[in-house]
Amino acid sequence: MRPLTEDETKVFFEKLTKYIGKNVLHLVDRSDETYYFRLHNEKVYYVSDSMLRQAVSIGRDQLASLGVCFGKFTKSKKFKLHITALDYLAQYAKYKLWIKPNGEGSFLYGNHVLKAHIGRITEDTPEHQGVIIYSMSDIPLGFGVTARSTVEIRKLKPTDIVAFHQADIGEYLREQDTLF
Repeated sequence: MRPLTEDETKVFFEKLTKYIGKNVLHLVDRSDETYYFRLHNEKVYYVSDSMLRQAVSIGRDQLASLGVCFGKFTKSKKFKLHITALDYLAQYAKYKLWIKPNGEGSFLYGNHVLKAHIGRITEDTPEHQGVIIYSMSDIPLGFGVTARSTVEIRKLKPTDIVAFHQADIGEYLREQDTLF
């Protein structure tokens, strides 16, 4: 387990900023305890200082995971957020989208969000912006990227795509072999 390099840090924080904006500072500057982002087996973990100190006694080969996995770097050095980061993304989300109960099942099976499924959306959400997707009862279901801005969404047909699927809580079941 090692700290992220300068290039890795830049790519990682650019991806996080797409979803939570300047609220990234809340993840780094916490008042309760110091937290770090650490890389292990191409995956980025969010780890408290006390947990990191205890993990030093475990060998690198024996350590499977530590803390909360935020995602992983691909072979091309791009960063892919995992669904395991949803709790932190939802807590600090800048833009949100709520889907109706009839669209929840479709989204949780990995499909994009259609205009017919939207219950409401944060005002002034720009195009190609990261959004956290909630059920109408404010339960975070996943995250995605908007296909259109809020103004353009109002003019779309019910079958047009509003948000591209990135990850959803159904992945805990569908990808349980590769997720951790």
